[in-house]
Amino acid sequence: MEDFKPTSYTLECVATGRTFDDEGWMLEDRSCKTPSLIRTRYAKRQLELGPAERGLYRFADWLPVRRMLCGSSAPVTYRSERLAAHLGLENLWITFSGYYPAIGATMTTCSFKETEAFSVCARIAEDEQRVLVVASAGNTARAFARVCSDNRIPLLLSVPSDNLSALWFDAPLDPCVKLIACERGGDYFDAIHLSNLALKSPKFYAEGGAKNVARRDGMATTVLSAATTIGRIPDYYFQAVGSGTGAIAAWEANQRLVEDGRFGGNTMKLMVSQNAPFVPMYDAWRADSRQMLPYDEDKARRDAEIIDAKVLSNRRPPYGLAGGLYDALKATGGDVSVATNAQARRARKLFRETEGVDIYSAAGVALASLQKAVADGRVERDATVMLNITGGGEELFQQGKELWYLKPSIVFGLDAQVDEVVERCEALFA
Repeated sequence: MEDFKPTSYTLECVATGRTFDDEGWMLEDRSCKTPSLIRTRYAKRQLELGPAERGLYRFADWLPVRRMLCGSSAPVTYRSERLAAHLGLENLWITFSGYYPAIGATMTTCSFKETEAFSVCARIAEDEQRVLVVASAGNTARAFARVCSDNRIPLLLSVPSDNLSALWFDAPLDPCVKLIACERGGDYFDAIHLSNLALKSPKFYAEGGAKNVARRDGMATTVLSAATTIGRIPDYYFQAVGSGTGAIAAWEANQRLVEDGRFGGNTMKLMVSQNAPFVPMYDAWRADSRQMLPYDEDKARRDAEIIDAKVLSNRRPPYGLAGGLYDALKATGGDVSVATNAQARRARKLFRETEGVDIYSAAGVALASLQKAVADGRVERDATVMLNITGGGEELFQQGKELWYLKPSIVFGLDAQVDEVVERCEALFA
């Protein structure tokens, strides 16, 4: 890639406001006594867009990156006509992260998880000797696998066996990418637990999930795409959530755009949704509880098995900690809603009919929640609405291609012990 100067920024603890330098891969403020996210504070207060050929890195002013990696694409925002007319909205803007060349969208993994992977991996020091560990319900794993393979970054993925069909590619991956899985019947939380066991070894280091500022700021490019295309901060932001990390990122981007001064001063309402019957954040929000409510493990696994949008099945989301989703919803006057599989399927069909491309189940959940909000009169007809389509174009991309699937090197039982996991995972990278 072209010569690139690392982005200048500091870190700030949300709970205390303390600012400090990033010493390399910091996921928290070690001096903070309460659970809290940290945020980036960029030297550049105003966002200067780079050339389109930089892909995601056209937003590098507000990404905590050391370099630019090959192969990235940026989210694409466009004004909807047919879907907007169907819903009766005058200013519906779709931010599309996926594969739809007709509008300029070229993410070959077809998911906005690419925005996370290209940001997180560009934060890694080039001389890092350890192996990055990522737990995923599917789309995140595919994005990180593609980015790490193309850029020769060692990666250990942990994914539930029930979700392995998500690990498709149009070509074989570099052997620097390895996959482990938890046995059938396990869910995303079990995959996280398995990855945490592997992380007991000094050979591995955690990507960090929501705690990684690069992940959130990568996701935030969806809002940067929308604001720079529309010319203002939207009034409403619709997205389906599993962890809520994307919505937290949207709130943080909103605050940066207000400080920028060129996109207005409004706070967009975060309108997030879950796929019923797996709705733990909806339940907590309805109870006005900062803490997640008790959720029986067996019931959670059954509920996760039922939903179409498997990527939305996080049992331990960053909800109640300082700077988490609860705070984001409170600060923006937002709300949480639910959509059933049937409602999401109808919404996906509607999107294909009106906008011309297939979308993922999670994006269908988001559209279904927008339909309900409009029908209930909770969104003004002339409001500027951003619909975050977090994945689509998979059927379009796969047409005529022979697919290659990443297979797990090891499948562990749900009761796997730390010594076994460490020993066998270390051997994968010997």
